[in-house]
Amino acid sequence: MTTAASVARHARAKRLFLAACDRSLEERPAFLADACGDDSELCREVETLLAHHHQPAATDSTVSSSRPPEIAGFRLVQKLGEGGMGEVWEAEQERPVRRRVALKVIKCGMDTREVVARFESERQALALMDHPAVARVFEAGATAEGRPWFAMELVRGVSITDYCDTQRLAVCERLRLFLPVCDGVQHAHHKGIIHRDLKPTNVLVAVRDGRPVPKIIDFGVARATAQRLTERTIFTKLGQWIGTPEYMSPEQAEMNGLDIDTRTDVYSLGVVLYELLTGTQPLDSEELRRAGFDEMRRRIRHEEPPRPSARINTLGKGASQAMMRRRGDGPALARDLCGDLDWITMKALEKDRTRRYGSPAELAADLERHLSDLPVTAGPPATLYRAGKFVRRHRLAVATAAAILLALVLGLTLALFGLGRARQAEGLARQEAEAARQASGVLANILEDLAWSELEGDELGTARRYAERSLEIRREAFGESDSRTASSLALMAIVRAQSGDLAGAREQLARARATIDQAWGPTHPEALIHLYNHACLAALDGARADALGHLRELVVNRGWADAWLFEDPDFTSFHDDPEFEAIATEVRRRLDERTPDP
Repeated sequence: MTTAASVARHARAKRLFLAACDRSLEERPAFLADACGDDSELCREVETLLAHHHQPAATDSTVSSSRPPEIAGFRLVQKLGEGGMGEVWEAEQERPVRRRVALKVIKCGMDTREVVARFESERQALALMDHPAVARVFEAGATAEGRPWFAMELVRGVSITDYCDTQRLAVCERLRLFLPVCDGVQHAHHKGIIHRDLKPTNVLVAVRDGRPVPKIIDFGVARATAQRLTERTIFTKLGQWIGTPEYMSPEQAEMNGLDIDTRTDVYSLGVVLYELLTGTQPLDSEELRRAGFDEMRRRIRHEEPPRPSARINTLGKGASQAMMRRRGDGPALARDLCGDLDWITMKALEKDRTRRYGSPAELAADLERHLSDLPVTAGPPATLYRAGKFVRRHRLAVATAAAILLALVLGLTLALFGLGRARQAEGLARQEAEAARQASGVLANILEDLAWSELEGDELGTARRYAERSLEIRREAFGESDSRTASSLALMAIVRAQSGDLAGAREQLARARATIDQAWGPTHPEALIHLYNHACLAALDGARADALGHLRELVVNRGWADAWLFEDPDFTSFHDDPEFEAIATEVRRRLDERTPDP
């Protein structure tokens, strides 16, 4: 073997040794089998390093590593756990106040420069934060032997998934418990801290005053985004494996250590949410661990998981346990997850981070919208979905509108059967006109939701019927030249354009605009919106000169300016046109004038 190859092998063995130290003794054999594959020589070299690492250097060291460390002011009660680098003890602080704490200290013999730097980084990260969902740091110091320690809030709890399953929480209750976790991670991001290892065992739930309180712990591999957490420099080595595979973001699996931002925590929160909803991870843990090291990384980066509702239907025997823990049955749980929660979870788990939620706060906001029966931002909302959300939000108004429409239909039927006298007919007409006025507002709201959806097939037919009925009612109630009738005519034009009749839609929108301009003035927001839509329809219809004329009228004569002009796909082909560029330059100037100086 050449000298270069030997150096490379030794460097890889060292990286695997450090990664193995972060795992428990039970996890290490499976990890080495996955990471080393068929390279038995590499596996033996790593095992030798591990054996030497755990071999006591001297009798005194052996004795000191087996007994609890002595820390002034604290009495260590019992060991709560340990990892590759440190150990956590339950301790009683005796002064200056008496309280139970969790005391974390570097293991004897592990006080290398890198380990101490990471330990101090975790200590400083926790000290920066002050949030109910993040465990607090009380004190810090070093033992007589120089091993750093810090005392933090003792969380007597279990992982968030175990708590939810033990308490048999319903889906909505799980979501409400998950929201403070998102808030705590958002707080960490505001402080410039990325956790990088969010998972259920790092989110403990304790019961305080009869209420469950989640606490985020273990910032041992956290990373600062805008400041240094310690005077000791920490470098994430190229190819170093940081995090837990099942909860690791695709960019973490790249292992370059350079391109990680706060959206990596959004992905991990998505995995935790997926597990709370289904009882299993997006990528099957056993299959992932059995795969080789490179295959494991490939799956994390490229394999798309099934939607939560689809995963429920494939759990087999595990499905009944999942149902029991969520107080429901299979079909009911799948229905609960289908739609909003599928979309929200899958958006958090996007492989392309630019398509993920930009922050934990955005994820939490969508979950709150779901719990409030409001439309969520994730996923492509279909027409029926938007209409259903509208009905649930405005049950009374929709019921009233339905009753009015029913009364209107009955009235028309009675009129056809010849309620004879002129006074009765006139009175009925007045009642119908009043009913039309009341119903038209509700119909217009529904039509507006439908008009701006991407429609096809039966949904397009439904939208056209709503549009035609709304236009008919407003014509009867207000007349042809009324601005409210013109608004319905404009929305009818949008629906008509979706059916492919662009020329007819432009003609219809032009008539509507003339009425709206006269009624409300050319600079009214409603007039500006419909003029912009007219430009879009002209562009789609290939009438480039008309489209530019409408945009010039909109920007130069009416003072409109909006950044959407630069992103609208309808004008993508216009970007090389000098006249369009002149219009775009004017829009940029107006936007710059609106932006206050920092």
